[in-house]
Amino acid sequence: MLRIAVQAKGRLYDETMNFLSESDIKLAVAKRTLLVQSSNFPVEVLFLRDDDIPQTVATGVADIGIVGENEFVERDEDAEIIKRLGFSKCRLSLAMPKDLEYKDVTWFEGKKIATSYPGILRRFLNEKGVHAEIHVITGSVEVSPGIGLADAIFDIVSSGSTLVSNRLKEVEVVMRSEALLIGNKNLCEEKKEILKELLFRMDAVRTAEDKKYVLMNVPSQKVNDIVAVLPGMKSPTVMPLAQADWCSVHTVLSEDCFWEIIGKLKSLGAEGILVLPIEKMIP
Repeated sequence: MLRIAVQAKGRLYDETMNFLSESDIKLAVAKRTLLVQSSNFPVEVLFLRDDDIPQTVATGVADIGIVGENEFVERDEDAEIIKRLGFSKCRLSLAMPKDLEYKDVTWFEGKKIATSYPGILRRFLNEKGVHAEIHVITGSVEVSPGIGLADAIFDIVSSGSTLVSNRLKEVEVVMRSEALLIGNKNLCEEKKEILKELLFRMDAVRTAEDKKYVLMNVPSQKVNDIVAVLPGMKSPTVMPLAQADWCSVHTVLSEDCFWEIIGKLKSLGAEGILVLPIEKMIP
C-alpha cells in the first residue's frame, strides 16, 4: 500500500482530487477524514496541512505527497521531486502599496516585509544585497500594509485580485510555483512498483491535456497537402470513404495551434470537421 499525503482543503486539494479521479483512483472522502483508502488501487490518502506535507514525506510517514512548490522549497526537507504536475500554478511575489513609486529592489532596503515564506524571501534578499526586516505572519498577509504592520508583503499571487482589493501592486516575482509530486528517498521495491503504475496513469492524463481529436473529410487529391500541415503525434490516420475520391483523416491537435491549423485545413478543402475532447492518451 502506497501512502500519499494531500492538502486537506483549498485550491490544491480540489485540483489534486480531480487529478486522482481522472487517473481512476477511486476515493470515498468524507468531511474531517484523515486517512482514506482507495477502493480500486493500492494507495491510501493522508490529508494534511500543506506545510506539513514535505516533512511527512521526508520522514516516511507518507511515501509520496502532492504539494505546492512554494511549500516544498520553503520547508527544505530531504525529499525528492518525482514529477512536476502542471496545475495549481502561482508565483511568489513582493508587493507594496500601489500609490508609492517603485524603481527597483533597493526600495525594500530597511523596510519591514510581512510574509509566510521567510526562508525563500531571506535567500532572495541576500542575493540582491538588500537588508530588510522580515515579519513572519500566518493568515491574511495582504492586509499588513493597510493596518501599518508592514511596509510591503511577500506572498502567493495567482490572479492578483487580492492585491488589487488591498490597494497593493506586484513589483518583483521571486519564484514561480506549481504542484509537485514528491517522494521519500527510501521507498521499498513494492512501493516503487505501485508508484510506477500511478505515474503511468498520471502521464496518460497529463498527455491528454489541451489535446483535441480531430476528424475531417478530405478530397483524395488534397490528402498530401492536408497531411503536410498536421503536427500529429506520428502521422494522421487516413481512410477511404464510401464516396469516391474522398477520405477521412483523423489526427490530434494541441490547443495552442488548434485554430491556426483548422483555418489551413478549411482552405485546403477539408469538410465536416469534427472535434472531440480526449480523456486520456497512453504514451
